[in-house]
Amino acid sequence: MGGGDLSSDPVASVLGKIFQITTFGESHGGGVGVVVDGCPPRLPISIEEIQRDLDRRRPGQSHLTTPRQESDKVEILSGLFEGYTIGSPIALLIRNRDARPEAYESMKDVYRPSHADFTTDAKYGIRNWQGGGRASARETVGRVAAGAIARKLLAFAAGIEVLAWVRRVHEVEAKVDPVAVCLEAIEANPVRCPEPSAAAEMAERIDAARRRGDSLGGVVECVARGVPAGLGEPIFDKLEADLARALMSLPASKGFEIGSGFEGTRMTGIEHNDPFITGDDGRTRTASNRSGGIQGGISNGEAIVLRTAFKPTATIAQAQQTVNQRGEPTVLEAQGRHDPCVLPRAVPIVEAMVCLVLADHWLRQRSVDSLPPLP
Repeated sequence: MGGGDLSSDPVASVLGKIFQITTFGESHGGGVGVVVDGCPPRLPISIEEIQRDLDRRRPGQSHLTTPRQESDKVEILSGLFEGYTIGSPIALLIRNRDARPEAYESMKDVYRPSHADFTTDAKYGIRNWQGGGRASARETVGRVAAGAIARKLLAFAAGIEVLAWVRRVHEVEAKVDPVAVCLEAIEANPVRCPEPSAAAEMAERIDAARRRGDSLGGVVECVARGVPAGLGEPIFDKLEADLARALMSLPASKGFEIGSGFEGTRMTGIEHNDPFITGDDGRTRTASNRSGGIQGGISNGEAIVLRTAFKPTATIAQAQQTVNQRGEPTVLEAQGRHDPCVLPRAVPIVEAMVCLVLADHWLRQRSVDSLPPLP
């Protein structure tokens, strides 16, 4: 451990089996990006559609986010021709324009509390100390770019819509109906909470934390509507398991739940079970949705509703006790540009990860659907 072994995991930056992505780049390097493989040909996609999601993720959007100024303009290097995918790998590059690695010079030998500094050193024996390198949330730019393509595939081919919003910041929680929530309400304020009164209080708390050099965490909720029954695998690749893996791979994520989640443990079986009924359209559905749209690891045709918990931003502008690489005690006074709360910018990232998993499973299910029915 820590330098004797020159091997590395070749799939550590890869997600998906058919709709597969590989992200690359570091926080203060030349740029970040993604290669998307397995996207079907003839999918209409424009650079504007990809840019729209990147604009929702980019820094510097308001006083509630990091002041780092990145336009995050995407460059399409391959895989598209005359507005359509052509079946070959799609390479997307977003250059870093406002990188300031010198801001981390004083911290290069110091382990920042609750960051990946120590653990990266323990694993590799080397680390990029300029903003955390690959461990930085800037790596998620590639995920969002790829997620925009997955979003278009889901909408174009299957009529699936994915929306996320901020449900809770610290102790302020919004009650939102996942069936009725819309993008316009989510984007109506910088917190991305569709409940105006809760959004205002959340904004006040985030700004107060920023002014005192502290940070806040919270919960992002997400709904996928229009998902057909049958997506997912029954054992290790259960749909909720792959969603959990994807969302727990995000920086600062600390929890995942779907449907009733942990609150379901407070119910009895008769209270929690979702009764089957025949809908007005003649299809089988459930009268309630405590399962969160997935049963036995496979989608049941109801809306998929999930939540991801994010910790308070690890970098804060207050003195903290830590040690350096030699194990000597020291006091860290962090510098750099960081979000006082990651939740508002995490919304499009959560959407992207859900889109990527659903696109992969939708393509996997097509191979099953293509077989003739049993006699």
